[in-house]
Amino acid sequence: MTIMEHRGYRGVVSFDDEAGVLYGEVIGTRDMITFEGESVAEVQVAFRESVDGYLEFCEERGREPAKPFSGKIPLRISPDLHRAATEAARARGKSLNAWLAETVAEAVR
Repeated sequence: MTIMEHRGYRGVVSFDDEAGVLYGEVIGTRDMITFEGESVAEVQVAFRESVDGYLEFCEERGREPAKPFSGKIPLRISPDLHRAATEAARARGKSLNAWLAETVAEAVR
């Protein structure tokens, strides 16, 4: 899988061996935005055109487009886990936010 970016939107691309096409979708939005092409160059153009077309479609209809991830994660945890995480962050000389961001980054690597 390959990830592409355009105007803050990210698309993932896969290959369909049976159909002989590259296809993908824009991730991180509530709307379904897809694209495809028969070559790398075609799928790159199709991705950009899909994002641009989606933004134009929203503008024409006066609709706010779905934004890529904001970087904010609403998180609900138990008070005990909240306390333990805060203590772990303080023990490392970090804010809870900085410690959580670092811990999540390590987990997804």
